Amino acid sequence: MDFVWTALEYLALIFVVAIGTGILVVIGLFVTDRWQTHDAIRRNYPVIGRFRYLFSTLGEFFRQYFFAMDREEMPFNRAQREWVHHSSLGQGNMVAFGSTRNLSVPGTSIFVNSAFPPLDDQFATTRPLVIGPYSRQPYEAPSIFNISGMSYGAISRPAVEALSRGAAKAGIWLNTGEGGLSPYHLMGGCDIVFQIGTAKYGVRDEIGKLDDDRLRAIAEKPEVKMFELKLAQGAKPGKGGILPGEKITPEIASIRGIPVGQDSLSPNRHPDIRSFGDLLDQIAHIRRVTGKPVGFKTVLGSSDSYEGLFRQILERGAIHAPDFITIDGGEGGTGAAPMPLMDLVGMPLREALLRITDMRDRFGLHDRIRIIASGKLVNPSDVAWAICAGADFVTTARGFMFSLGCIQALKCHRNTCPTGVTTHQRHLQRGLVVEQKYLRVANYAKQIVKEVETIAHSVGVNEPRKMRRHHVRVVQASGESVLLSKLRPSHDAGDVDKARL
Repeated sequence: MDFVWTALEYLALIFVVAIGTGILVVIGLFVTDRWQTHDAIRRNYPVIGRFRYLFSTLGEFFRQYFFAMDREEMPFNRAQREWVHHSSLGQGNMVAFGSTRNLSVPGTSIFVNSAFPPLDDQFATTRPLVIGPYSRQPYEAPSIFNISGMSYGAISRPAVEALSRGAAKAGIWLNTGEGGLSPYHLMGGCDIVFQIGTAKYGVRDEIGKLDDDRLRAIAEKPEVKMFELKLAQGAKPGKGGILPGEKITPEIASIRGIPVGQDSLSPNRHPDIRSFGDLLDQIAHIRRVTGKPVGFKTVLGSSDSYEGLFRQILERGAIHAPDFITIDGGEGGTGAAPMPLMDLVGMPLREALLRITDMRDRFGLHDRIRIIASGKLVNPSDVAWAICAGADFVTTARGFMFSLGCIQALKCHRNTCPTGVTTHQRHLQRGLVVEQKYLRVANYAKQIVKEVETIAHSVGVNEPRKMRRHHVRVVQASGESVLLSKLRPSHDAGDVDKARL
């Protein structure tokens, strides 16, 4: 009995001490809040005012689980994320009892099913497409859907390895992003597109200029199939890459050729490319050194200036054209960026893609320059729309992040990603098991291609790239849908203008 009473007394003492400590903490917070001058809410409502910031912080997590409807969230809603999740698990996406999609929302794509589609044994299949016919080693790209640029540094080692192995299994390419080529990009043996950013990480000399010897060494790796000059990306048009110092490990610093632990800020443009003429010269130089296809990635602010690019191509001859142009939308992307650039700068992809494909076709370069669409294209309808609009290929970064387990926590730039995708903290990376995630990457890619082929089959063609603007309708503000070929007549000879419909 004495032992029991002693234990109870001990617990009571702990309780009293805890209550006393709590009271002292509250008094301390009250005094601090009342006397501080930088926050009006906490000054007027000591202690209680702090709950506003707590709830505001937690709100971004609670909304996606309890309050937002399936198709309400930004930048990606629950329906989009769930589609990727189910696809990456290989579960398929069969649904019942009708669509939950509101088909009256302006901008919604509705595909035009054929009255007499091909029989099931004539199912649409994607065929390889050659990029860079004038290079010494043209690339026969097998898939319409591929992985967009995500640097090692911006994403973690296990994330890069899972993407590489998943890309190899699915037969798609993996873009390195501007952070250089790491050993983890090569682990899966997939096709690689090496991106050259404005800082030229991985192929730069001591003062940051392009080093031909390092460029040649990268090109000698059989996995590297193409080179992409990055002029701009959707997250921050007009601003260079940003990698916070806390994410720059010794290994990442060695790959990039930069100091450890210091913020890595790329120039806002290539210092040696001042005009479209310089751009064509640089493309020709890289193609000559590497022997492989070379293109560039950009975000359109206006299509008018690109008239000059295409005129120069015709003056020099088609052999001098970029082998591909990647168009990124101004909707923002995976990279860390100032909010004004993320939200307010750059033309949305759905406008920019139409403009650039029209210009290419109008100048007679349809079969010379391949167009790659990139920007929030994570579901089959997005990819199919881009193909109808004139894209030859589609790439996504965030879609593959979802397949790796991303929960849209919006912490990519803080090195605290809870799923291990964008952090270099080992205890958080443990959650990303490469042996499992690479299969999800492959499943997601295969499911996208399969369902785009299903849409192509439904509209009556036997290859996705045969889809044209008259195969898709776009819902207008009135609620009525109109053929894309009527809204934006195409210069592609293979398109049919059915504006009267």
